[in-house]
Amino acid sequence: MSTVSTNLYQRRLSVVKLKTVSEINHKKQNKELSAVHPLKIALEAGPVIAFLFTYFYIDIFWATATFMVTTVIALTISRTFFGYVPVLPLISGILVVIFGGLTLVYQEEIFIKIKPTICNLLFASILFGGLIMRCSLIKYILGEVYKLQDEGWQKLSLRWAYFFVFLAILNEIIWRNFSTEFWSSFKLWGVMPITAIFAISQMSLLKKYSLPADDNNS
Repeated sequence: MSTVSTNLYQRRLSVVKLKTVSEINHKKQNKELSAVHPLKIALEAGPVIAFLFTYFYIDIFWATATFMVTTVIALTISRTFFGYVPVLPLISGILVVIFGGLTLVYQEEIFIKIKPTICNLLFASILFGGLIMRCSLIKYILGEVYKLQDEGWQKLSLRWAYFFVFLAILNEIIWRNFSTEFWSSFKLWGVMPITAIFAISQMSLLKKYSLPADDNNS
C-alpha cells in the first residue's frame, strides 16, 4: 500500500509541476504577445491621432483635453486587456494629465509642448541613474520578453538613455523653431517612426547578448 501511495503522490506532484510550468509559459507568452500586439500599437498611436484630429478641426486647447482623456482611456484598456500597464506609458500618461491640465488652466500651449522634453529627460535620467547604481532598470521593463546577459542589459539601457536625450533635444528644436501645426504633426509622422526604427536597430544587440535556451527556461 505504501508503494501505491508513493506512486500516486509522485504522479500528483508531477501534474502540479506541469500545471505550474504551463501557467508560467502562458504568462510569458501573454507578455511576449502584448509587446507586439497590434492593439498595443493602436493604444500608443490613438491619443496622438485624436490630438491631431481635434487640433486641426478646433484648436490646441480642445486637442489637449482630448489627448488627456484618450490617454487615460488607452491606459485603462491596456490594464483591462493585457492585465498590466507598461511603466513608460504610465509615467508618460501621468505627465500628460499634469502638463495638459496646466495648459488648460493657464491657456498656455507651452506646457503641453514641453511635456515630451521633460518626459524624455525623465526617462533618460532614470536609466542613467540605474547605470550609475550598476542596475539596468530597462531589464525590469523588458525582462519578461527578452532574456539577456547583464552586459547586454547595460548596453541596451545606455543606448535607450541617449536616445531619450536625443528625443528631448529634438522636441525642443521642433517646438521652438516651427509652427504648432508642424509640431503636432511631427509627434505622429516623426517621433513614432524614428522610435520604431531605433527599436528595430537594437535587434542585433538583443541577438548578440541573448541567453542560451537552457538559461531562458530556468
